[in-house]
Amino acid sequence: MDPTAHQYVELNSGADLQGFRQALRVMTLCDIPFEQITWRIKGEPDLFGNQEQAAYGAAGRPIILPRPVADLIQLVVCHNDPEKYARLYELIWRMRRPKDPEPDLYREASDPLVHRLNMMARSVEHDIHRMHDFVRFRQVNDPVAGERFVAWFEPEHFIIERTAQFFVDRFNSLDWTILTPKGSMRWNRKELLIGPPAVRGEGAEPDPFEVGWRIYYKSTFNPGRTNVETMRQLTPRKYWRDLPETQAIPDLVRTAVSSVEEMIERKAVMPAKRNPEKTVAVTADQVMADQDPRTLAELNRIIKASEPFVEGSDKAVLGEGPMHPKIAFVGEQPGDQEDLQGRPFVGPAGRLLDKAMEEAGIDRKKTYVTNAVKHFKFVQRGKRRLHQTPTAAEVKRYRWWLEKELDLVKPDLVVGLGATAVHALAGKAIPIGRNRGPANLGERSGYITVHPSFLLRLPDEERDREYKAFVRDLRRIHEMTT
Repeated sequence: MDPTAHQYVELNSGADLQGFRQALRVMTLCDIPFEQITWRIKGEPDLFGNQEQAAYGAAGRPIILPRPVADLIQLVVCHNDPEKYARLYELIWRMRRPKDPEPDLYREASDPLVHRLNMMARSVEHDIHRMHDFVRFRQVNDPVAGERFVAWFEPEHFIIERTAQFFVDRFNSLDWTILTPKGSMRWNRKELLIGPPAVRGEGAEPDPFEVGWRIYYKSTFNPGRTNVETMRQLTPRKYWRDLPETQAIPDLVRTAVSSVEEMIERKAVMPAKRNPEKTVAVTADQVMADQDPRTLAELNRIIKASEPFVEGSDKAVLGEGPMHPKIAFVGEQPGDQEDLQGRPFVGPAGRLLDKAMEEAGIDRKKTYVTNAVKHFKFVQRGKRRLHQTPTAAEVKRYRWWLEKELDLVKPDLVVGLGATAVHALAGKAIPIGRNRGPANLGERSGYITVHPSFLLRLPDEERDREYKAFVRDLRRIHEMTT
């Protein structure tokens, strides 16, 4: 193979992991730069269809890659992006190229290529979880095979083989088939058979279990918490027709209207002032049990009228900024100056954030700024109010408000400033150091960095270095949203 000639590599449609591995061995052995390779799928029209396919046969030799890269490859090849193989090969080529290799490139989460591949892998993982959650079998009476179960599912990516073992382990004693537009699989109690894409048919009639499940779902439905927009976010609309419970939702929503009107007519009862002798921990979603704000103004009125979930100030500091911004910054909680002025990020940390944003080319007036905890938690020491870090339980109590706030504001990218904000956004503790950079925060595209107050606590010689790193983060955030 001529390493200076342009190469054309043809792989099977779907997730051709074996074909990619074989091509990878040959191309890396011959040191073919990624710019000299065109990857294409068999059977698909191609502008260069008359060019010869690279004849790599069974040549090549195994290459050793770090375990995270091997895991990344297995996920990304399942993606539906036709450029997936080219992106993966570019990563491996840059890590192993003869001159100036970047062996730790895969660790650089802020690199555009690495960020893109990580997002693709997460998208595939999310699709796998959805298939695990949303596949619903229906019983079919087959006069020849006997009792069988059939399900239809529409995945975003080529994940059939990736999910097969999950269903074999869970339904090992049943005869079942899962049909999808991207492939099918059949388990006959003995062996797993992978088949071609399927076309959606009429489907089977509802079986007794499905009818019983729908009755149970209706009995547990809470009309006071009805939120169709949230339902669609958690369960995309295209899955609804295959879920028995969703067929009951239209009637349940129509019935809920009258119940909600009755709730509105009754005076909303907010939690009573806390008894210092007996404090009962409540959460934001419990406070919202009888209310469903549809606008940010409604949500803010509820937050301002509610009791704080931390010891300290009883005055809520609300987020501010435009709706549908490119960026939303989320901090830990208001500080002393924020509590006094009633605005987020106006104290020393806020001024440092403004300076860094200006250097990074970000216009604060076009961003949304808020905090995970809406009240200033402090202890009084003479005339001073000393900041206290909220506990994980306190952060969790505020999380519903933050999630609802971001659902209404709808930013393109959410920036978690510091460990508390990241915990609130992701729903779990995530170390800042090794996860700093682009990340999925819950269901949102996000970016993890330090809180500006962290810089204020550093010695002068360290502060300058960390401040420059913080500005680099903000510049990267600006690039990701422009």
